Amino acid sequence: MKLILISKRSDKVRTFSLNSWVRVLLSAALLGVPVAAGALLGLKLSDGRWQLLFEDHIVDMQNELIVSRQELQDDRQQVSQTLSLMTAKLAQMQASVVRLDALGEQLTELSGIEGGEFDFSSMPGLGGPGNLGQQVFQGNSNRQADLNLLMLGIDHSLSQRELQLKLLRSTLADKDLIDDRRLAGRPIARGWLSSPYGMRTDPFTGEQRWHAGVDFAGRLGSDVIAVASGVVTWSGEKSGYGKMVEVNHSDGYITRYAHNQENIAKLGTVVSKGDVIAMMGTSGRSTGPHVHFEVFKNGRVVDPASYIRRTSR
Repeated sequence: MKLILISKRSDKVRTFSLNSWVRVLLSAALLGVPVAAGALLGLKLSDGRWQLLFEDHIVDMQNELIVSRQELQDDRQQVSQTLSLMTAKLAQMQASVVRLDALGEQLTELSGIEGGEFDFSSMPGLGGPGNLGQQVFQGNSNRQADLNLLMLGIDHSLSQRELQLKLLRSTLADKDLIDDRRLAGRPIARGWLSSPYGMRTDPFTGEQRWHAGVDFAGRLGSDVIAVASGVVTWSGEKSGYGKMVEVNHSDGYITRYAHNQENIAKLGTVVSKGDVIAMMGTSGRSTGPHVHFEVFKNGRVVDPASYIRRTSR
């Protein structure tokens, strides 16, 4: 066998001749490497080490799969718990709507407002399952969609109830304001009618004289109260009336409370219906403890009887 070597740096060519022993050794080296590798692989396979390596890898993959399944199960449980909490919360919200309806209906009845203006008795129009506490949904996605619909429905119902209650509160406030301004009732907390409006026998002269108001007798020092809200335009002595309080009301009404022992309401004070404005007495032209009550409408004195008989609406 001959080997020919060609050099890149020079144009020289060298030729070597190999004897039979060199050829044998070279062939053995070239063929020995694959044979040795095959023999080593055979030994590895024969003693089970490669099988153990594959088995360990499979076990790791199985463990990762188990962990992934557990995490997925935990996520599902968390979603289910969240939906359960949402369901319970929605049940509480729906119960709140029912309580608001009951409260609104009761307030409507107590206020005397005609039916139909505030319809709290009708149930809110909601979709989805009726029993939030026991309803079972077929899947988390369907359940989430149903809960979203219920939340939207209940949120709309709460907004409607809030608006209705605000309007009802405003109506009641207006009604209270109107009722407070309306002349009604007696100017005393305790006592009795001792002299009517009109012609009567004068207690001092015995002659027939015109009585421009009504008299309510009672215990000395008992409360004299305003029959409507207004502004005190007089608080002091007045000839024939003794100590007197005069209150200017809306719609051209004026009321007078005379023969007081003491005036409590001061000039310029804003009083409400039922406020104590004086103490019953005998000041001025009087024969005993009483309050002389007069009503003026648009500057003219009128019979207080019709206003005394009035009751609050």
